[in-house]
Amino acid sequence: MNAPNATSTRPYLIRALYEWCTDNGFTPYVAVSVDNTVQVPREYVKNNEIVLNIGFDATSSLTLGNEFIEFKARFGGVAREILVPISHVIAIYARENGQGMAFPLEVNPEGVAGANDARAPAPAATPAPESASAAQTSPETADNKIMQLVENAPDIAASPAQQPKKSGPSEPPKPPPRPRPSLKRVK
Repeated sequence: MNAPNATSTRPYLIRALYEWCTDNGFTPYVAVSVDNTVQVPREYVKNNEIVLNIGFDATSSLTLGNEFIEFKARFGGVAREILVPISHVIAIYARENGQGMAFPLEVNPEGVAGANDARAPAPAATPAPESASAAQTSPETADNKIMQLVENAPDIAASPAQQPKKSGPSEPPKPPPRPRPSLKRVK
């Protein structure tokens, strides 16, 4: 079989990195480029991207196939079915240390990413206001850009303004949480 007819290495690399994360006790995250072929909760999408926790504790019925990543997960306490074409996965990495791999966004000859996917779901309803804290998103989308993981990004969900205030006896201050890694595009 010559290279043009060979299957993509992306699903195999995603499965390998998922296995590496779980074997080492890390939480596997995938960064996904979102369009109308991706079935995710639209209220958690920012800049046409979403980061999903695909760890064992966060999903049920996870299938890492050659064409799609499928699973069920809870977002804000509501169970949702997630369907992500492999061609839309732009990175997989461990939440704890940021180690992983980024992929270029696949674009077909018409310039539309993943338009030839066989099981593309219908477009979702209009997204709700961006007030979600269950999903982290990465910066602007762009084709054919190189990405690297950055560990010094601020953790939006752990900001002091969002933490509940306690009344009663004072406790010693806790050290600030370690920032989460995030994707940074290098132009």
